[in-house]
This record gives sequence, structure tokens and C-alpha cells, in this order.
Amino acid sequence: MSGSSASFRGLRTVVYAVQDLLKAKAWYAEVLERAPYFDEDFYVGFDVGGFELGLVPEPDAPQERDAAGVAFWGVGDAAAAYRRLLDLGAHDHEPIQDVGEGIMIGAVRDPFGNVLGVVQNPTFRFAESD
Repeated sequence: MSGSSASFRGLRTVVYAVQDLLKAKAWYAEVLERAPYFDEDFYVGFDVGGFELGLVPEPDAPQERDAAGVAFWGVGDAAAAYRRLLDLGAHDHEPIQDVGEGIMIGAVRDPFGNVLGVVQNPTFRFAESD
């Protein structure tokens, strides 16, 4: 069954609002181990395995926001990724847990108040470059 041109084709971009765009850009560059591919004062975009993590400046963004629509980023080792995020200054939100069939999930709050999820799923296939 082929979808229409209006059909959903997959997640492409997740956008996080941040009070300090320069600090957030530096933090995410360290977390993602790459520089942004798009870097302007109104938006910073990182290519993460063919998907985009975007940062937008929002001076009034609260430091702790509701966790609505949390994006879970695929990782090879959820526990290691979770610990690394905490070591880099994120805050605990949901500790890593086994949700069945070898799938491990957890989430942190980045230093800017956004909820950042990680998922280790044995059925995921990563590109060789990731």
C-alpha cells in the first residue's frame, strides 16, 4: 500500500527550546561528538544519523518543562549513554529500565530543561558511520 504525498514517512527533526543558544550548541556538540551542520542565531541543527536535532533560542523557556512527546534517540548501550549524559551535566529524569525483549529506555533533562530520551533496541540497525 503506497501512501499519499501527505502520509507520514518517519521522524525527521526534533527541536528543543533553550534559553542560551551558545551554551546549548556547545553542550550538544560535545554530547553528539559533532559540530552542527546549520548554525545561525535563530536555529542550530545537528545531523544525527540522518535525523535532525534542532535548537531554537527561547529566552523565557522554563528550566523544567513537561515531558510531552519525548524523542528517544537510538544508542548502542543505553546505560552507558545515560551515564555519559549525566556526567556531561544532564539531570536524572527516568532511569534506564528494561521494557521487554531486550529494549532498554531512559531519559534525562538536558541542562536547558528539555527531556532527552535514549533507547537501546536490539532490532535497530545503525549505519556504519554511526
